[in-house]
Amino acid sequence: MKTTLRFYICLFCLAAAASLTRAAVTPAPAAAPPAPAVSDNDEGTAPAPTSLKFSDPAKPGKIKLRVMWGDVTITGTDAPEVTIVSNIKNKNAVEKRADGLRRLDSEVTYTAKEKDNVITIELSGDNFVPAASGATLAITTPRATSVVVENSLGGSVDVKNLVGDVEIRSLNGEVTLDRISGSALVETMNGEIHATFLKVAEGKPLSFTSMNGEIEVRIPADTKANVRLRTQNGGVYTDFDEKALVTKTEAARGHVSSHVRVVTSNGKSTSEVESDWHNDVKEAIREAAQAGAEAAREAAQAAREAAHAAREGIAEANGTPIPPMPPMPPMPHAMPSMSGGKVVSGPLNGGGPEIQIATMNGTITLRKMEP
Repeated sequence: MKTTLRFYICLFCLAAAASLTRAAVTPAPAAAPPAPAVSDNDEGTAPAPTSLKFSDPAKPGKIKLRVMWGDVTITGTDAPEVTIVSNIKNKNAVEKRADGLRRLDSEVTYTAKEKDNVITIELSGDNFVPAASGATLAITTPRATSVVVENSLGGSVDVKNLVGDVEIRSLNGEVTLDRISGSALVETMNGEIHATFLKVAEGKPLSFTSMNGEIEVRIPADTKANVRLRTQNGGVYTDFDEKALVTKTEAARGHVSSHVRVVTSNGKSTSEVESDWHNDVKEAIREAAQAGAEAAREAAQAAREAAHAAREGIAEANGTPIPPMPPMPPMPHAMPSMSGGKVVSGPLNGGGPEIQIATMNGTITLRKMEP
């Protein structure tokens, strides 16, 4: 799992680096049509939805979703079961083809299993990253469900109408929370975060972190909280008046901590910050970022040498001296850590649960929820 994950992330970063280098030395091509979504299935019909029930519907359930790349929507409803609608098939729903053919390679599919009131959903298949880039998963679930989403390469994540706790980690893509009432822990490397809460309850902290992207959070006007807002390059804004939100601004020190403990009503932690899978993702991202930067520098150097050769040829043909080339700017050798910047902190309406928001590059906005 760890080796495969690093391989795919390295491929992604190397491709991105090469693309950026080509864009720097050649004119931009005409806009291409959008890539087609993942094919429904071999028969050309939409895959059938999957429905599951929690083993103990009297207690709040939990959904754990792990995808490499795809768009995810999770919506709380009054229905007692969990329903998954996707443009890729459930691996367990094997159907025979009408023409009698059988597929030898493994198409991109998903699996969904329930155990001990936890439903685990994962994507799998050959040629995973290219094929799964168009995957979509639309999930409806009881409102009290807690969700954990791990999106290791990219895709948007939308969660709405949930009372349960929400935990989301994504590499590339926008994260949207709408009409949430539980605690929230959201981390994304490249993407905006937009969140709206119907209430912020005691013992239900909120934490939002993005390396590159603005963050906007809306909460009720009467929310009691302790607020900590941190940005490296960007402004911090609010529409709470200075009597409700009393703040101070100071220079940030050290690194942003992602060790936020999200606690449920039974006192157990739902945070999986220390999980092996997440640690593997973070380590693979660091290695891939360094490999991508090195590849980009090598490609830029090759382009520079080609340009210099062309200059020599032109100068020789015209009998003129070779004009000097400007020095190549330095490139980063690794992904930057989030440190420094400024911190705006203070109590809101007298203080209460923690609300932490941090971004390296982007603005932070804390707003009153519109009635």
